[in-house]
Amino acid sequence: MSNVLITIEYDGTNFKGWQIQPEVRTVQGEVEYVLKYIAGEDIHIHGTSRTDAGVHALGQCASFQWPSPMPVEKLQMVMNRRFGAGGEGRNGAPGDIKIVDVKVVPDDFHARYSCKGKTYRYILDRSGNVFNRNHAFLFAEPLDIEAMREAAKHIVGTHDFKCFESAGGTPRETTVRTVSSLVMEECGDRIIFEITGDGFLYNMVRIIIGTLVEVGLGKKSADEIPSIIESLDRCRAGFTAPPQGLYLKEIYFE
Repeated sequence: MSNVLITIEYDGTNFKGWQIQPEVRTVQGEVEYVLKYIAGEDIHIHGTSRTDAGVHALGQCASFQWPSPMPVEKLQMVMNRRFGAGGEGRNGAPGDIKIVDVKVVPDDFHARYSCKGKTYRYILDRSGNVFNRNHAFLFAEPLDIEAMREAAKHIVGTHDFKCFESAGGTPRETTVRTVSSLVMEECGDRIIFEITGDGFLYNMVRIIIGTLVEVGLGKKSADEIPSIIESLDRCRAGFTAPPQGLYLKEIYFE
């Protein structure tokens, strides 16, 4: 039996999030269904992140024990044919999941507990193009980009980020996290944010984006960010940006 790590790309539009739930379509549920079809027995996977409904992934990861005699090196091709990834394979498959890498890892490796950091991407689209609505936050109001960049500088570092956590998440031993990088780039009609850290609280990235947008609108100043963080008060931070613009870009292991 091999311990296997897969890297998964998915369009989260038609999923009720990552975590398996009864009677609704989830990414974990779809992946486990396909693995069971191939292996002929139940396969339980351990995902690194529990992305919410509507959130996408470029590099989600999951690990599992693989008991089948099928060689691990064939797993990517067979799974993608079942998913209909890239328009190939099974007719009628949604094609919204793609396995981008498969590898054998040490027996003590765990996709969640071995994770050392993550990068998220967030896309804000100012074009108003209705066809982008499921893959970006459509937002046409003018924004002060330089003020947003100044505000972002205050978020980088090790802080107690309680103010950027929504209620309802899994209770944590601590809400202290380290954000090592937060960059913004304008690409035509889009503003692309990338944030890297050792871990993120429930809705933390989306609340950070909402707070930066409020700075860009002039509703908050960049200089307020340190006191907002120090307050630990969710009510002082900005709104929670919608899930459609969020992408789990990359996961880092030892």
